[in-house]
Amino acid sequence: MIVSIPDVVPPGRLAGAGHPVFSLPCGLQLRPWSSDDAPVLAESCHDPDVQHWNRPGILSLDAARDRIARWEERRQAEQAVIWAIAAPDGGRPVGLVGLADVDLRGGSAEFLYWLLPAGRGRGAMADAVAGVSRWALEDLGLHRLRITHSVANAASCAVATRAGFTLEGTLRSALLHADGWHDEHLHARVQGDPAPR
Repeated sequence: MIVSIPDVVPPGRLAGAGHPVFSLPCGLQLRPWSSDDAPVLAESCHDPDVQHWNRPGILSLDAARDRIARWEERRQAEQAVIWAIAAPDGGRPVGLVGLADVDLRGGSAEFLYWLLPAGRGRGAMADAVAGVSRWALEDLGLHRLRITHSVANAASCAVATRAGFTLEGTLRSALLHADGWHDEHLHARVQGDPAPR
C-alpha cells in the first residue's frame, strides 16, 4: 500500500503571508528590498568580503533593479524570501538575509546572507538569522533550516552558532571561490531545537 505523505507546509502559505517586516534587537529592521535600494545592491558587489564569500558578480543599476524584482517574483512562486537589513523607517540597507531553495513540500530552506561594513560589529546578522528562523519554523511551518559556509569564513560560522544552528559536519570541496575549491561547514536548526540565548 502506498501512503501519501502530506506537504510539510501547504502550498500558498508563503505567497499568501505577505512579506513580513521584523524589528531586530540590535535596532535594525528586516524589510523587503525596493527598487530604490538598487544602488546599494549594485555597490555591495564591490565589497571584497561580499564578493569573496557570496560570489554576486558585478551588477549594473538596471541589473540590481531586475534582481530585486526577481526576488519578489520568487517569493510569490514560493521559492525564496529575501530581506534588506536596514535602519527603521526606510533606512539605507546595510545587508541582506534570506531563505533560498525553499521546499515547502519537504519543509526545508537554506539561508543566504551578507553585511556591508556599516552593518558589521553589532550582532545584526545573528539577530537577523535568529528572527527569520523563528518566523520560518514557528509561523511558516518549515521543519529544517540550513546554513552552509566556507570553513575559512569564521564570521559566518560565528553567526550560525550564535543563531542556534548546530554544526553537523563538513562538505568536502563543496563550493568554488575565486581562490579555489572550499570545504564547507553545514549547520542546521530544526523544529524543537532550543532557541538561541
